[in-house]
Amino acid sequence: MKFLAEEFDVAVIGAGHAGIEAGLASARLGCKTGVFTINMDAVGNCPCNPSIGGTAKGHLVREIDALGGEMGKAADECFLQSRMLNKGKGPAVHSLRAQIDRRAYSARMKHTLELQENLELRQAEITELEKDSDGMWVLTTRLEAQYKAKAVILATGTYLGGKIYVGDVSYESGPDGMFPAKYLPDSLEKMGMIIRRFKTGTPARVLRSSIDFTDLEEQSGDDPIVPFSYDTTDPGENKVKCYVSWTNDKTRKVILDNISRSPMYSGKIEGIGPRYCPSIEDKIVRFSDKPRHQLFIEPCGLDTEEMYIQGMSSSLPEDVQLDFYHTIKGLENCIVMRPAYAIEYFCADPIQMNRTLEFRDFSGLYGAGQFNGSSGYEEAAAQGLVAGVNAALKIQGREPMILDRASSYIGTLVDDLVTKGCNDPYRMMTSRSEYRLILRQDNADVRLTPTGRRIGLISDDRWNRYQEKLEHINAELERVRTTVISPSEEINSILRERNTSEIRTGVRLAELIKRPELNYEVLAQVDKTRTETDRNVLEQVEIEIKYEGYIKRQLIIIDQVRRLESKILPADIDYSTIDGLRLEAREKLNKVRPESIGQASRISGVSPADISVLVIYLSTLKNKK
Repeated sequence: MKFLAEEFDVAVIGAGHAGIEAGLASARLGCKTGVFTINMDAVGNCPCNPSIGGTAKGHLVREIDALGGEMGKAADECFLQSRMLNKGKGPAVHSLRAQIDRRAYSARMKHTLELQENLELRQAEITELEKDSDGMWVLTTRLEAQYKAKAVILATGTYLGGKIYVGDVSYESGPDGMFPAKYLPDSLEKMGMIIRRFKTGTPARVLRSSIDFTDLEEQSGDDPIVPFSYDTTDPGENKVKCYVSWTNDKTRKVILDNISRSPMYSGKIEGIGPRYCPSIEDKIVRFSDKPRHQLFIEPCGLDTEEMYIQGMSSSLPEDVQLDFYHTIKGLENCIVMRPAYAIEYFCADPIQMNRTLEFRDFSGLYGAGQFNGSSGYEEAAAQGLVAGVNAALKIQGREPMILDRASSYIGTLVDDLVTKGCNDPYRMMTSRSEYRLILRQDNADVRLTPTGRRIGLISDDRWNRYQEKLEHINAELERVRTTVISPSEEINSILRERNTSEIRTGVRLAELIKRPELNYEVLAQVDKTRTETDRNVLEQVEIEIKYEGYIKRQLIIIDQVRRLESKILPADIDYSTIDGLRLEAREKLNKVRPESIGQASRISGVSPADISVLVIYLSTLKNKK
């Protein structure tokens, strides 16, 4: 018999990386928040790789932290090994990645939710979602308890209609052998929501003692360690090593001989898999010209002997998995503790949402994470933060938080999803941003802390430290731009060693730093006025000086684009009635319902000529008014 258990301002369905950030943001902004999870022990679980960050993903974590989110702090507390990726390339693509202790991270996040004021964590499977006559959302659990909420955030991860595939075997399941959310998809379809099937996968976990590390390439962490969170002052030390190995001709033969047994190639899997994180059998088939593929052997935690085989996800039968893992150097005698598997699940078409991640046709209903068609813990957490903040702001009658593409990778992520949609699980990459040089991970706090402060997620202490950092950056910029280095044998010797021209007259320090061959450290011995300065300040100052011309040009482009973003399109436009628009443009515009001319210009199928028609149409509307 159904009964009313409790009422919330915001209810979050799911307690993975999206649900955690959504629930914390909502509660910290003063809304009474309920977070529902199928299994309390799965809060903050990392069912795939126990790592946070990576290329472009590290940017997202830094941005989440700058806005007042939790992921960066938790990753810093639970990391096993930390590395900055792409250090041999420009600063725009430097990305932090940390291997974390999987269970420690999950426990830390669960405890954070339990201690959070205004937040209640509940173990319950939500089976039905509907609106009552008062406009409140009603959530019904499998035990027939009902909860009411003014806003609901769907952060169901891969649980929604989850189905596991290992060769010919398939069964209903969430990740890691958890129960799936079996009944909620029917309720969402009944509402009229467009949902579809996506697929992802995970590699095997093997017993550490069964691995022969003798000839494997070691991969050590960085020293010094750069933390994710701007609140972390003492990140600690690396605790483990990771290892690199490769597939070979034997691996390839085992997989190709059994490819017909893969549910991906036999047609049993309906869902669309991630383009940029394919299974090993997909790699072998798609990249047949490559003689080998790299894999990483990484620990899952300090208190477990499980090792994660990154780069080797598969849906092949277990016996085939054993055969191909045993062909790889170091894994010849490995014991597989958990076989690899593929998981298929329901998710929503994100084109149904606006840039607050609220569904246009369902007021007060938001989506976040893999439910929106993305992949990755970091993408999920970023969307969870956006959805949680905006649900709370709407309830409080405040202006929404909308991050544009020029402000952040989070803004790029959300805009891509709701404007372009996704035909396969969306993964954030640096190449997706046209403003990479502006949106670096080192300046995420400079870009977004004011937004976090305005919303109410940045404490007084954090805000004061942020302002102090800005003062140090400005002071250092002023110093290097006014400090003159006089010609001497000392400085010219340094310049000769670095294969750059000597100086004959006094040169400002900033002009020397700008040279590609030079940097702060090289010039330290002749920089007599330099004081002990935080390395983060020096990093941002050096980048600002070296890339000054490029940054200025990009800022001009951003200003031009933002003018288009400021041209707001009325929500009730019927694009099929606008003369001059091509048929494809009318269909796409009516489907996406862009909020501005700028957003309309990024819709696939809308041409520059169509944008000109829209600009004229807006001008006509303005003149009529």
